[in-house]
Amino acid sequence: MIKSCLFPLATVICLGLVGCADGAKIVQEHERGGVAIYPFKDGQGPMLSSFRKEGLDLMKEKCKGGTYSILREGEAKGRTRVVSPLDGAQEAIEERRWGIQFECN
Repeated sequence: MIKSCLFPLATVICLGLVGCADGAKIVQEHERGGVAIYPFKDGQGPMLSSFRKEGLDLMKEKCKGGTYSILREGEAKGRTRVVSPLDGAQEAIEERRWGIQFECN
């Protein structure tokens, strides 16, 4: 009985962790700056995404002195993930991403 309950619970936890694993990151990097991207949800928008602060923090970390200029920002190429909930049906989830091109001052 316990084993039959633990497997579905472990599966749900793993799927949840995989879905949340991809936050802000720098995808193009050069000596004087780069491009940071982060995911956002449709209803929330890119400016209110909880990952925006994480992206800005990465940019500060990259730039000595923590100062940078944003050159351009806009929607970046997203990705589509296929998830299989416990009922066996597959579902495609479209993930939207926002990109910020920056240059260190």
